[in-house]
Amino acid sequence: MPLICSGSLFEKGAARACYHGVAEEGVAFRQIAEVIGRRLNVPVISKTPDEAAHHFTWFAHFAAIDVPASSKETQQGLGWRPTQPGLIADLDRPNYFEALPKGASRTS
Repeated sequence: MPLICSGSLFEKGAARACYHGVAEEGVAFRQIAEVIGRRLNVPVISKTPDEAAHHFTWFAHFAAIDVPASSKETQQGLGWRPTQPGLIADLDRPNYFEALPKGASRTS
C-alpha cells in the first residue's frame, strides 16, 4: 500500500530529515512469506542460511537482514498517523493477488 499523505505534511518537516511512513514495526519476513504462500497456494518452508543463499541468489542478503523501521519520530514530528491497513492486512486482502487483464494496472 503506498504511503498516503499530503504535500503540506512534509512542509512541516525538517530539511534532510528521514521520515518513515510505516503503520507497524517488526513485521517478520516469515509473516510476509506465510501470507503470500497462503494466498498463492504454495508451501512456505524454512531454509538454512546456505540453502537460502542458493535459492534467493542476489536477494539472499536482503532476506536475511533485520532492518526494523518505525514511524514513531515521523508521527511525533509531523503529527502524522497511519490510516491505511498494515502490511500483513494489505497483503491478505482477497483481491491483492488477483491477475489483472493484460495492459491494466492497479493505479488505473
